[in-house]
Amino acid sequence: MQVKRLEAVFDHPLIERRGRGICLTREGEQLLSYGRRIIKLNDEAWQRMTHEDFQGQVSLGVPEDLIGALIPTIMRDFGTAYPMASIHLATTGTRKLKVQLNEKTLDVILTTEALDEATGECLYKAPMRWFTGADSQIYAKRPLPLAYHLGCIFMPYAVHALDSVGITWQRPYDADDWRDLSTFVSAGLAVQATMANIRKHDWHEVPSHAGLPSLPDFGVFMYIREDAPELALQLAGFIRDEYYMLGPQKLKAVMA
Repeated sequence: MQVKRLEAVFDHPLIERRGRGICLTREGEQLLSYGRRIIKLNDEAWQRMTHEDFQGQVSLGVPEDLIGALIPTIMRDFGTAYPMASIHLATTGTRKLKVQLNEKTLDVILTTEALDEATGECLYKAPMRWFTGADSQIYAKRPLPLAYHLGCIFMPYAVHALDSVGITWQRPYDADDWRDLSTFVSAGLAVQATMANIRKHDWHEVPSHAGLPSLPDFGVFMYIREDAPELALQLAGFIRDEYYMLGPQKLKAVMA
């Protein structure tokens, strides 16, 4: 009776009799193939929704300047796929994140590091550039005003490059948060060197004729602690896919 109902729905015979037995028609074979895929997908969904490996909490660490880029999309997609899981999100500098990973208080971290120094999985790379506010020529001032927190991963590379060419610099501004410090750059009162694709949308690159020194290439890297749970490995897969699916131009648009 159920087969007859299906035949009525699809308006095609699904089985045919051959002697005392029956066999599938071409349409029946197609429907059987779809049915097997549906059952497999159903089983996979059931396992994800109920298996203990896909329940609980996973901890993710992200540098503050990456938090507004792809992280919301990653968290949304992961939450949809694993509704019984939760994410603890920690935002701080790269150095602190690596310490927390070694202490096993974080399962997965993203970092921004120089390409020739990092040991993690490189998800994205971009040049390091000098930036200031629109129409500002603060880059000509000496000492050159920089806007950095002391713990910023980019600051040592910026000041080393300046020192190597004899450009004096100072750090005249301070703030409670890196986002507040970036305001001085937007206002054209300071310069900051950072990865080209994580700058703020209202920052402008310092022109080459300003004479500021060249800087190393940086990358976004991912680290997973050695004994991370299966849930953390699944989260890492979502992070990896999100970065790999986006080309440089799309990533630039998201990060700006």
